[in-house]
Amino acid sequence: MSAIKWKARDAARCIIIPSELDHKYSRGTLGVITGSAQYPGAAVLTTSAAVATGVGALRFHSNSGLAHLVLHQTPEVLVQPGPVTAWLAGSGVSSKKYSDFTTWLRHRWFVLLDRQSVPTILDAGALYLAGSLEQPTLITPHAGELSQLLEARGLIASAELIESNPREWAEKASELLAVTVLLKGSRTFIAQDSYVIELPAATPWLATAGSGDVLAGIIGALIATNYIEILNDVKRLADVAATGAFIHNRAALIASGGTSGNAPISASAIISAIPEAIGKILA
Repeated sequence: MSAIKWKARDAARCIIIPSELDHKYSRGTLGVITGSAQYPGAAVLTTSAAVATGVGALRFHSNSGLAHLVLHQTPEVLVQPGPVTAWLAGSGVSSKKYSDFTTWLRHRWFVLLDRQSVPTILDAGALYLAGSLEQPTLITPHAGELSQLLEARGLIASAELIESNPREWAEKASELLAVTVLLKGSRTFIAQDSYVIELPAATPWLATAGSGDVLAGIIGALIATNYIEILNDVKRLADVAATGAFIHNRAALIASGGTSGNAPISASAIISAIPEAIGKILA
């Protein structure tokens, strides 16, 4: 089966526009477990990107000073536990649980993922949980992370091999791990068994620190607002992931100076361009 070429009209179908009857909790609540003492900025980037994408409420789970950094940048974030409609976990968290005390604390929060069985996105330090959760799950590795994840499951594939055929390896990973896979790169593919989506070629300016954290935040917000559709049809999770990647690239192009994309950008600049990118997609 050929891969679906994702376009703006496809993305628009996954952006939930609030009605006059909506309130903050009807628009979805995203639970976020990101950042660490080693990578505190990831907590700020994921939460800021999610809020910029549009979500009813966001709960940031932390028992460290990370909450203060997040609130300084995004004061509307909630920092107490409560019900959520989607989870985002792992961005900016080391995969080595015991590398330092604060990282160990972040991994402790991952037990919450099972207690509220809602659609979940696993990134970076939470990728090892792929296949262990009952709820619809999306993982967002780059080639190096996917190589390590597959090796831990007994399948040897170098990052270079994965990069040479990203579609094939996204499909293999989805089948092996029983999750939806978004394989990040200049050519991004989303695979959910035999259902495969190909994104337009990404601007090279996206190769910048924190860009992946922004992508995770965008997708997390979309999953939270699409949670009913995802629970009714798991294929919607792949569509939402593709939409997040599409918005991410469009925002990067805007931040880089338009469709020509001829200026350097930062992760923070991408976040600032998210609302305009969504507006153009909906238009």
